[in-house]
Amino acid sequence: MQDRTNTIAGWALAGAVAALGLSIVSGGIFVETHPEKEGYPVEAVEGEGGGEDAIAPIATRLAEADVAAGEAIYKGKCTACHTDTQGGANGLGPNLWGVVGAAHGHRSDFAYSDAVASIEGPWSFDALDEWLESPRRYAPGTKMTFAGLSDPQDRANVIAYLNAQGSNLPFPPPPAPAEEETEAAEGEAVEGDAPAGEEAAAEEAEGAEATANEAAPAEAE
Repeated sequence: MQDRTNTIAGWALAGAVAALGLSIVSGGIFVETHPEKEGYPVEAVEGEGGGEDAIAPIATRLAEADVAAGEAIYKGKCTACHTDTQGGANGLGPNLWGVVGAAHGHRSDFAYSDAVASIEGPWSFDALDEWLESPRRYAPGTKMTFAGLSDPQDRANVIAYLNAQGSNLPFPPPPAPAEEETEAAEGEAVEGDAPAGEEAAAEEAEGAEATANEAAPAEAE
């Protein structure tokens, strides 16, 4: 009986030792570590055309302006506050007859806000473009509540329409396209290289003719 008890105890002790050894070995194998460099960083790739498109100068847009389209926008968004006829009455905003090229706050019969009346210079095409884009940004403190026109060509169309209402100023010439300037420069460079190419071809032809002349007597002999 005693031997049997000792045998069971021995097997139990051996099992415990084996389990402990297994635990130590597995702990050494599956120890948690952190790499010095956490993998490869993934950078977001900005797609082509992700940025905003460049806005063409007002002179370029005025060259393509549609007066009829500008009138439609004006009547849909501006007539609640403005009139645009010669001698027309002021409303919540001033009458706009002849406004293009006139001074800021030019109408003596309208109480402009100080934000507008204090701006020096005329209502030029550029000034009107900025004003129509965002009146509050152009003249902080203005009483005008209109949010503005976000479409650049819509603004040009409205300005072209307003210009036809008593101002009739000539539009500024649009700037020359950069591509045309580049193509012209490349064309000049090609033309400048042409004489050198022609000289090389002529020299090559002369060399071939001289070789032929030297070879002819040898064949005759």
